Order: sequence, then C-alpha cells, then structure tokens
Amino acid sequence: MDQYKEEFIGFMVDCQVLKFGEFILKSGRKSPFFMNAGAYVTGAQLLRLGEYYAKAIHAHYGDDFDVLFGPAYKGIPLSVSTTIAYSRLYGKEIRYCSNRKEVKDHGDTGILLGSKLKDGDKVVIIEDVTTSGKSMEETVPIIRAQADIEIKGLMVSLNRMERGKGEKSALEEIQELYGFDANAIVTMQDVVEFLYNTPYKGKVYIDGSMKSAIDQYYAQYGAK
Repeated sequence: MDQYKEEFIGFMVDCQVLKFGEFILKSGRKSPFFMNAGAYVTGAQLLRLGEYYAKAIHAHYGDDFDVLFGPAYKGIPLSVSTTIAYSRLYGKEIRYCSNRKEVKDHGDTGILLGSKLKDGDKVVIIEDVTTSGKSMEETVPIIRAQADIEIKGLMVSLNRMERGKGEKSALEEIQELYGFDANAIVTMQDVVEFLYNTPYKGKVYIDGSMKSAIDQYYAQYGAK
C-alpha cells in the first residue's frame, strides 16, 4: 500500500472521521464502521485533507484536467482545500467550482460558485464518500448543462465497497452509468489491512471481534 494511503487511514482515525462500533446509516443498514467527513474542522486538518486528495487525484488522473468540482455542501471545502494543495504539490493551477442548492438571481448570479465552466474544460468531481451514487444523479446533469465539458472522473475519500442500487459497488455503478472513472483515496479493504490486529498509536481499532463484524456486514451488503 502506498505510504500516503496508510497515512490517510491514520489521519481519519486521528480526526475521528472514521469510527468503529454500531451505526445506523441513512440507508437503514446497521454498519460496524462510520465515516463523517464533517469532522474535519480545523485549518490544519483541511490542509492535510487537501494534500491527500491531491496525491490521489494526481495518481489516478495526472495533470490532465482543469477544474475540481465539489458538489454542495461538503464538496465545497474539499474542492477549495484540494486546489490549494494541488498548486503547492504539483505546481499547476486548478480552478475550483461548486454548485449552490438554489440558483442565485442577483450579484454573482447562477447556480455555480467559484469558477465558471467553459467549453473544453476537463473536470474531476470530488466528494467525501459515495454509498448509493444518488449525489451523482444531481451533480452530473448540473455540470453537463453548463458547457461542453469532459468529466475525467470522480474521487472520494473512502470506498465503502458495499452494494449500491444493485449488486455492484456505488463507484462501479457510477462508472457504468456515466462513463467516467470513479476512484477513492483508500478502500475499506485498505483500512482493514492497515488496522487489523495492529496497534495504531497504542490502540487496536480492528480486533478479532470487530473484524468479524465487518466480515458479516460485507457478507450481507458487500458488492459482488
């Protein structure tokens, strides 16, 4: 596993973004793990988060894109922090763009925040986590309605590796439905590999009992 991925897993644990226990998800599924990107709240955390996203985006998409699009609301700080990090790490100026939930009819009018989209732009979408792919149903039409653009792909922080609407994972369903790549900084398989029976800062987060709960969860909800 790449070093930045191992560091990112530890970072999620440190920030209490990734937790283990018993959680009821929006889908109604009872999950032994939970990720809440809203727990990144400090300047230092957002700076590091942007760097991890930038490294993963660069690894998957190189420099061949112009705009990072972060869907409202959680995608807004993600797109801002990652464009800053991308400039610092790779020396390329990437524009950030996000959408409003409601169209603004005065001042800076329209549905977009940040950069406008223009014909020929290559766009990478950035999100926290995708479980069902529902957010893409709203986001992709908004982006494609703005200009003649190319969506290079989607980057999320964690691939939960569970079924979306069908038998495949949400990221696989997005790839098939929209025709662009969908990737994650890390997968839950990476998380288990890194934390299982291995102390992180003196604590074992995934012991035998938790590993069994995760295995049972994937037996029921895991993507085929």
